[in-house]
Amino acid sequence: MKLTCSQADLNTHLSVVNRAVPSRPSHPILANVRLAADDQTVSLTGFDLSLGIQTSFNAQVEIPGRLTLPAKLLSDIVSRLPGGDITLTADEEQMVTLTCLSGEYQVKGLAADDYPELPTMEESDVVYLPAVALGDGLKGTLFATSTDETKQLLTGVHVRTEQDGLEFAATDGHRLAVVQSVPEPADDDSDNSEAADNVLATGDFDVTVPGKALRELERMLQMQQSSEAIAVRFDQGQLIVDWANQRLTSRLLEGQYPNYNQLIPKQFSRQVTIERKLLVSALERIAVLADQKNGIVKLSLDPDNSTVLLSVDAPDVGSGKESVAAQVSGEPLDIAFNVKYLQDGLKALASSEVQMECDTATSPAVISPLGGVKMTYLVMPVQIRS
Repeated sequence: MKLTCSQADLNTHLSVVNRAVPSRPSHPILANVRLAADDQTVSLTGFDLSLGIQTSFNAQVEIPGRLTLPAKLLSDIVSRLPGGDITLTADEEQMVTLTCLSGEYQVKGLAADDYPELPTMEESDVVYLPAVALGDGLKGTLFATSTDETKQLLTGVHVRTEQDGLEFAATDGHRLAVVQSVPEPADDDSDNSEAADNVLATGDFDVTVPGKALRELERMLQMQQSSEAIAVRFDQGQLIVDWANQRLTSRLLEGQYPNYNQLIPKQFSRQVTIERKLLVSALERIAVLADQKNGIVKLSLDPDNSTVLLSVDAPDVGSGKESVAAQVSGEPLDIAFNVKYLQDGLKALASSEVQMECDTATSPAVISPLGGVKMTYLVMPVQIRS
């Protein structure tokens, strides 16, 4: 095998696939990345048997071939090489020589025959989504997943088909985020237009995807903006996402996800409309004191003065109050929340104004954007003493 590629391309794509390389591999070859060169393209793969990432880029391939190389060692070398072209040559003993302007390095590889193949789906249900729609679903839910590994199902995001798109949901038991992500109409000339128009006829999804895999997917989408429709497939306990020259695969989480829709109240007696950035800024300031005690902030809804008063009382430390203008309907109410939960939800919303609906000081509150992505964020209040 012999190829020439840019240091920047090789370094960037190695950093992507390395995130699927296990730190403690169950088999030595899994500590490697697989490199395949053919048709003027280099393909890199990392796989820990649960999460798999494959990415490819253009290169000058003189002699095609494939092998595996130690992921960490290769990345450490390539990331420190000067910019410009790198020539990579492999002999029959899997010894790879990297040649650049400043010098030459050799790395011992392993044959690719023992490297496991990423899962494939020839016949499977598929949804085509623009990157923006998929990104909105991930941004609006991933932050609400649980970090408690004993509640493994809640560490993932539940994904299911809706009438005209996908619904994403995540909860850690204290809050719930739900996003409806709707595909944009496909152009008639698009290769995926017919598939996108008929996507919901291909089947129903009702699965839970590990948060770790979706965080990597979100990172990959941000790194490489693509105008292509992204193919999302679920089948036989696996997720496969394909777009441009990228592929991510992941095992699904097993178990029955909670029926979260029944947790969302249908009616509220109080409603607040408020500018999102003003509320976020006020929360960031008052959180300095809240974090000194128990992380709790009290919201006092005042319909007469059209304000929401934020207050924190941290005995032996201090106290703070901030008033934010808002449209408030219903009776006055004092209700308290974990300040981080409020901040997380508000930062995930993209609209300039948000609406908060609640009923009593002990019942769930729901925050949603006014315009833009259809998102519902439910957060449980904290009981406060008078």
